[in-house]
Amino acid sequence: MKKKQVKKPRKSRKGKHPTSPLRRIARAAAIAAVAATAVLCTVGGWYAGHPAEWLAEKSRSLPRFVTAPLLYFGDRTLYLTDGLGLTGRDVVYDFDEPAPEGRVFFAGAPKRSGPPAPDDIVVLDRGEFSVGWSPSLGHSVWAAYHIPREARFDSGKRPSFRKDPDVPNSPAAAAYGQTGYDRGHLVPNHAIESRFGPDVQRKTFYTTNIAPQSPALNRGPWRAVEHMASDLWTARYGELWVVVGTVSKPRGETGERLAGTTIDVPEAFWMVIVAQDADGVRALAVVLPQTVGWNDFPVHGIVSIDDVERLSGLDLMPELPSFISRPLEAERPTRLWPIRLRDVFKLIALRF
Repeated sequence: MKKKQVKKPRKSRKGKHPTSPLRRIARAAAIAAVAATAVLCTVGGWYAGHPAEWLAEKSRSLPRFVTAPLLYFGDRTLYLTDGLGLTGRDVVYDFDEPAPEGRVFFAGAPKRSGPPAPDDIVVLDRGEFSVGWSPSLGHSVWAAYHIPREARFDSGKRPSFRKDPDVPNSPAAAAYGQTGYDRGHLVPNHAIESRFGPDVQRKTFYTTNIAPQSPALNRGPWRAVEHMASDLWTARYGELWVVVGTVSKPRGETGERLAGTTIDVPEAFWMVIVAQDADGVRALAVVLPQTVGWNDFPVHGIVSIDDVERLSGLDLMPELPSFISRPLEAERPTRLWPIRLRDVFKLIALRF
């Protein structure tokens, strides 16, 4: 005899509550916030990707409540998309000559072409780097160094700044004290220490290798580019060749002096970076003024090498054949160099 099937009572729906109005509002607000952020990142990326002159003109003609959020979100978007090679353009040209591996200069030492570069530049050879020291300015006009791909030394104790033992008229390190300016390295401590060890590192702390640099510049965008070059770009492109320098007023014109001294305070600093791989010669140049903010992104300082040469009064790669120097130095890239995908978290940590 079959057992009667007992129907289970249906569960009451009375226990289920419809989504509350507050929850619906919160969900809609979250969706709107995500959509607004996506729009700001997209439009901001387009906005921030324009040249500095265009951005300056827009900041004057448009209200700040429009330009500030566009730049904020755009800078951070491009920092990642440029870094991953998704946006922007590099300057790269074919060159069949082998790269000058292990040498300080990529294509010869910088040469003075005219003002504002002073006419008293003395080249000081430090082995793995060189500086172009100017007694009249009290700091070097340029410095050049190379960064091999592999870091071979761990970080040790940071040396103290000191007078250059080979240059009797070099400033005392104490001259920078209480002036409001940092002792800004031209050849960076980190790149040299990690590649060549403490003996060469100590020479980067001679006062012939420093110049007055605003704390925001020294500890902000300038430091960011130095570390990208040393830790990220070498990993992707191999050995790098770097020339850095200062922009000062021409001799005879009055510029700022470090308080209580005759040491010139540069108006801006510049850096030119060159790599050579299977794609050819790759070049990047940035100019960053003393007025730059700590949180500013160095992408806005990108210029052509020709621009740097006009500002500095120097011929930066005098031995490079004209068929490659002309296009390479005339073109302006639109991004800092991309990195390897595996290094994206290092890139984020460096900036955020």
